[in-house]
Amino acid sequence: MSGPVAFVRMRRLPALCCLALMIALGGCTSDDEKPPRPVPSPSPSPSPPGFFVEPDAPAVAQVAEWQAEGRVTEATALRRIAESPTAVWFANDDPGFQDKARRLVATATAARRTAVLVPYWVPQRDCGGHSGGGAPDAAAYRAWIGELAAAVRGNAVVIVLEPDAIPHLIDGCVSGPVAEERYTLLGEAIAAFKQDPDAKVYLDAGNPGWIKDVDRVAEALERAGVRRADGFSLNVANFETTDANITYGTAVSDRLGGLPFVIDTSRNGNGPAPVDAQDSEGHWCNPPGRALGPSPTTLTGAERVDAFLWIKRPGESDGACLPDAPPAGQWWPEYALGLATN
Repeated sequence: MSGPVAFVRMRRLPALCCLALMIALGGCTSDDEKPPRPVPSPSPSPSPPGFFVEPDAPAVAQVAEWQAEGRVTEATALRRIAESPTAVWFANDDPGFQDKARRLVATATAARRTAVLVPYWVPQRDCGGHSGGGAPDAAAYRAWIGELAAAVRGNAVVIVLEPDAIPHLIDGCVSGPVAEERYTLLGEAIAAFKQDPDAKVYLDAGNPGWIKDVDRVAEALERAGVRRADGFSLNVANFETTDANITYGTAVSDRLGGLPFVIDTSRNGNGPAPVDAQDSEGHWCNPPGRALGPSPTTLTGAERVDAFLWIKRPGESDGACLPDAPPAGQWWPEYALGLATN
């Protein structure tokens, strides 16, 4: 596999097809009749396949800083994050967000890599939680999605669309007319990105520890137009094990005709933290003792799993839920080091 990441599953040509091909080409010959085999020419070195690694990601700067300070052990540990591809989130309408997206995909394409982007600006995002915010209304969101989709068009990209937006529809956090509007907006966002055949779009579906009724998850994904996408995503910014996600995702997929999915493995190396009845937030918000999970790859070994991705950037805070924790989305070097060394 060379160039931008291709989500392709190889199949062996059946033996009968091979036999038919031999017959069509003139049948079998004896050893004496066989022409001499040509000497194969050396294969060219393939271009490095995979996802795009941001050269100016926070972990890269942190490694350089610690190296300069003589903190060689810490810098070495953090290199696993700095040198691994992670998704780039678009979570506001700051001036120039289109140019940022355009530069990102152009640089990735020039390197023959695939950028992973996360649009995260749906109205009433995170239901006012640590990552609360989003577009002020549907019109603003439609315009924003249109501009973002236009900025990346013409490049091979992976889009992980609106983490948590579907589960919040199911758990009742978003209801009534706002819920109907959200279903419509998600469907329109899928359509905007899928105008480009090179875009792979995965609508987020939460994680195995959140909405356990897979029928409801599948129904909500269906209503949002997931069949017009390339599949769905699981475990974004969460810690559930890869095996748990494969089991859960396969069950959801069964109800959607075998639709594939991707899994965020950025921080699931040690699985989730224990659930504390006195502090349920600590189960998902910067829990201690977590670890990096499997590296990003399309070689997942699972029939319906298109890729393991690092969607949540390891080392970015989940929110100011601890005395020393920065706000959601901000770089937190101490937490990043814990993930890299646990």
